[in-house]
Amino acid sequence: MKLVVPNSQRINRGNTTIKEIVDAAREADFTDIIVLQETRGEPDALIVSHLPYGPSAFFSLSNTVMRHDIEKRGTVSEAYPHLLFNNFKTALGERIRTILTHLFPVPKEDSKRVMTFANDTDFISFRHHTYEKAETAKPGAPLSKKDVVLTEVGPRFELHPYMVRLGTVDQEEAETEWALRSFINTARKTDKL
Repeated sequence: MKLVVPNSQRINRGNTTIKEIVDAAREADFTDIIVLQETRGEPDALIVSHLPYGPSAFFSLSNTVMRHDIEKRGTVSEAYPHLLFNNFKTALGERIRTILTHLFPVPKEDSKRVMTFANDTDFISFRHHTYEKAETAKPGAPLSKKDVVLTEVGPRFELHPYMVRLGTVDQEEAETEWALRSFINTARKTDKL
């Protein structure tokens, strides 16, 4: 994840409490905290918390393919990525899009790095690519799909949001803005995002 989010710093949690980590991050003027949880070496949860006051988004993580498991992967660019969001139509979708957008700085126009967040039935697919313009493109002509070559650099995974809380990750008493309630309104199965 350190390669995915620019200007990030990796910290092993160890025996440190979440409150201690949040306090240290506030003192160091960090803008966000990402907590990645794993079980037996497999990542299974992701928490994004904006500092100093929130909000925090909680996601379950599935179908994770690590960078080293991708064949013919490209090298990771250090440039700030362009972000693509697909199918975030509801108010909750806009809220989650805003939370994810603020993790990344504004890219330069010539950046060749692209991150895609695509929503499909409330599962957000994350893909990380670099692109190059093909040499066959005519100068001054608009680009077509054949003129762009995508190279996946990884990782890739699916995010499923289950809670958005107004405070930071260490505030248990913070108001819950939205929570997934799977057994409410079962007659109406609608997409939340």
